[in-house]
Amino acid sequence: MQKIIVFSGSGISAESGLKTFRDNNGLWENHSVYDVATPEAWHKNPELVLEFYNQRRRQLLEVEPNIAHKIIADLEQDFDIQIITQNVDDLHERSGSTKVLHLHGELRKARSTVDENLIVELSGRDLHKGDFCPLGSQLRPHVVWFGEAVPAFDEAVGLLKDIDQFWVIGSSLAVYPAASLLNYLDPGVKLVLMDPSDSFDMVKGSFQHIQEKASLGMKILKDQLYQ
Repeated sequence: MQKIIVFSGSGISAESGLKTFRDNNGLWENHSVYDVATPEAWHKNPELVLEFYNQRRRQLLEVEPNIAHKIIADLEQDFDIQIITQNVDDLHERSGSTKVLHLHGELRKARSTVDENLIVELSGRDLHKGDFCPLGSQLRPHVVWFGEAVPAFDEAVGLLKDIDQFWVIGSSLAVYPAASLLNYLDPGVKLVLMDPSDSFDMVKGSFQHIQEKASLGMKILKDQLYQ
């Protein structure tokens, strides 16, 4: 059974209707990404940060996985599929995928501001100032902010051993260190880049470029797999 890593980015979620900073010129209600997604923003105005993620969580509950998510989930019947995602939504899980590693955290979870390993489920509820973890500390969104380390990165690197294919779905490979996973691929691993963008000049070596959005691109890739 072929082992395939699916590395997904915001492009796949955008097709379900989730807004991205890129879609909004890097702004949310006239706030820069750095106003709502950095440790400095949290210390300066936690209420603003919490409301930003509350709105993202509410929006997530209004959308559904798209055909790209569903095709990836269905491929588990015939292939060993492991997802490594930059996305904080749960659309992969809701489509039926069983092995999903979130590099940048999960929107429907919160964690302690004292112990980052103390994580609680939020389901669909909002998170407010004064919501405490069992240790009595303020809860914060369970996401990796700009300027923070990516705790799951080493685990992601470990998953790259003995794989046959590595697919990049809906990511322009502009966010690091996540994009540097390509540097850990063994020679001989088939690399597929799926994104309407043509700006993959920084990728070394050979790769297949499917210059389509995720839903159409996954239909093409599925057909190739079963040829």
